[in-house]
Amino acid sequence: VNDNTYLLQTSAMSTETKLPVPPFSFEDAVKKVRMAEDAWNTRKPDKVKMAYTKDTIWRNRSQFLNGRDEIAAFLADKWQTEDGYRLMKEIWAHGDDRIAVRFCYEYHNEAGDWFRAHGNENWEFDEHGLMKFRHASINDVAITEEDRKFHWDRSKPRPADHPNLTELGL
Repeated sequence: VNDNTYLLQTSAMSTETKLPVPPFSFEDAVKKVRMAEDAWNTRKPDKVKMAYTKDTIWRNRSQFLNGRDEIAAFLADKWQTEDGYRLMKEIWAHGDDRIAVRFCYEYHNEAGDWFRAHGNENWEFDEHGLMKFRHASINDVAITEEDRKFHWDRSKPRPADHPNLTELGL
C-alpha cells in the first residue's frame, strides 16, 4: 500500500497505520495537514477515506457521518457539485493526538458561480495515525472569478512555493 499507509501484521489481525502517528511533534502535525490537503485535492473518495478509522465519526457543517462508506459517498456527492475544487489547509494548533486546522477551498457550481469556503476542523487520531473524529465548521462566500486565489493545476498537488492562507490574507 502506498501514501504512507502501512499494514502491520499481528498474530490475530492486520492493523492499518497512517504515518506519522501520535504523539505528534509540530513537524508531524504540519506533515499530516499537508497530506490531508493533497489527498482531498485528488478528489478520490476511496483514497481519502483510508486516512480515517473504519468507525470514524464526522460532523461536516450540519451533517453527521459514521464510517468510511458514508464518508466516501458524501465526498463523491460533494465533488460532483463542486467543480474546479481546490483546497488549502493550514495548521492552527496541535496536541499529542489532536490537530486543529483552518482551511479554504474554491469551487464553482453548474451555473459557473464561484465560491470560497472558509472553515475550521478539529481532528482526533488513534494510535495508528488514523483519524477517529473530524468536526468541521464551514461557511461559503460568493466570489467573482477575478477574486479567485487558487489557480494551480488541479491534476497535481498545490506547488510548494504557492502562497499559504496567511500569505494570501485569508
